[in-house]
Amino acid sequence: MSSQGPSPGLFFDTINAYQRTQALKTAIEIDLFSAIAAAATTAAQMSAACGVAEKGARILADYLVITGFLTKSADHYGLTLDSATFLTRSSPAYLGGTLQFLLTPSLTECFTQLTTAVKRGGTAISDDGTVSHDNPIWVDFARAMGPMMHLPSQLLVGLIGGEKSQPLRVLDIAAGHGLFGISVAQHYLNAHVTALDWKNVLQVAQENAQRAGVADRYSQLPGSAFDTNWGGPYDVVLITNFFHHFDLATCEQIARKACEALAPGGRAVTLEFIPDEGRVTPVGTAGFALTMLATTGHGDAYTYAEYEHVFAKSGFVRSEFHPLPPTMQQAVISYRGE
Repeated sequence: MSSQGPSPGLFFDTINAYQRTQALKTAIEIDLFSAIAAAATTAAQMSAACGVAEKGARILADYLVITGFLTKSADHYGLTLDSATFLTRSSPAYLGGTLQFLLTPSLTECFTQLTTAVKRGGTAISDDGTVSHDNPIWVDFARAMGPMMHLPSQLLVGLIGGEKSQPLRVLDIAAGHGLFGISVAQHYLNAHVTALDWKNVLQVAQENAQRAGVADRYSQLPGSAFDTNWGGPYDVVLITNFFHHFDLATCEQIARKACEALAPGGRAVTLEFIPDEGRVTPVGTAGFALTMLATTGHGDAYTYAEYEHVFAKSGFVRSEFHPLPPTMQQAVISYRGE
């Protein structure tokens, strides 16, 4: 409690948070940030550029100033560094395309029944939630979330190690958009990547590999990570944003398959939302546990100690923890013995 006494501010900010979501959604839909980047900096100019009422442009832009997405000087609006980087269409880091996936009803409806999910300890929508067999949501994910994973994929490549000219056999589990394996292939010119995912999802990864110029070193392995024979041996197994969908016993199954698929001295490279031991920091990372509670039957955000235990039980001799600032994610590198 502050020295000024209790305040209902946090209550109202939280209850009205849907307004922030819809304001940003609208700004992206009318391409307001790109218009400002193209010098439409007054309400009248934004009105003409975006095809909306001048009053609507003014009120929306003012609200975006209040919430930190825009700046304002006199009657002119400007972009913050974050908005210029992530919300203008000309930026290679543009995140507007993730809107459709993040706000798809199959995800948002999970949170309308959060009370039931809390009572159950897992999603109220179905037994499996988003991890149901061959769920078409992952095609949407693969197409929408690639730009969001560009920076993490580049940071993860820096943890692979070894000479960039060395031959490298890579398996990318639940590859999705494929960017993690593709980034490895771009940096390691003698790497060959095998991408494992549902057949319809792998079409997206293959398109991205073609655009990246690595399709000749990129193979598909369609199917479930649990049921498919992974083959091998591999030097690196990438396990990116996968473990958090399952309970720890299921994570051990995947970690054990990774260990068995690796050549002696190989390593599993995990990317995840890994909170500190207290599970409330870092804020963006720790909060991901709620997403898993609402959308999956058994998922969670696990600590490094839990991952270290999973990999140790699965045959790995040691693991290392690596934060990946400025992203909200962290990496674990786990080594198979020689």
